[in-house]
Amino acid sequence: MTHEPPLVDWLLVVLSLATAVSCLVRSRDREEAVMGAGMAVMAVPASVLGPQWWVAPVFAAVYAAAALRAMVPGGACQGHRVHHVVCSAAMVYMASAMAGWGARGHGDGMRMGSGVPAATGLLALYFAVYVVRAGVRLVLVPAPAGGALGAGAPAGAPLRLRHSREVADACRVSMALGMLAMLLLM
Repeated sequence: MTHEPPLVDWLLVVLSLATAVSCLVRSRDREEAVMGAGMAVMAVPASVLGPQWWVAPVFAAVYAAAALRAMVPGGACQGHRVHHVVCSAAMVYMASAMAGWGARGHGDGMRMGSGVPAATGLLALYFAVYVVRAGVRLVLVPAPAGGALGAGAPAGAPLRLRHSREVADACRVSMALGMLAMLLLM
């Protein structure tokens, strides 16, 4: 990240880690867990970790591999393959911007944490639209019989939120929101 207050960075770290842990607990969403963990590491203020020469190439390689994996038919990301490819591509793009492989700055050198404005804008627009559409879809999910989560279950039965579609959707919305924030802060 660049010049935003450290509080914003730390809030992104917390959001990304919480989402990664939630996805990891679900065990079916390992790709999202890796994405959330990577976002958390990328959001840590530079004053804490300091720029390391090897971070950006490692991130770029990991997320390029994730994008390729998401393109494989019949893989783990069956229902939302395009979204996974875009997320992975955005992570590669942000990793390259971290390394200064992106756009030239006002001087003759590369600017740390900046990218190509058109690409940043397109990715930010994609994630903004995704957040609004998925958020609306999440809010409009009909309540189960009885009007509350778990109302149809027998008394004392465990609530199965961990494997619900809504939790997976909420994870994706929070990841997309974090991605949007990171892109806007570039």
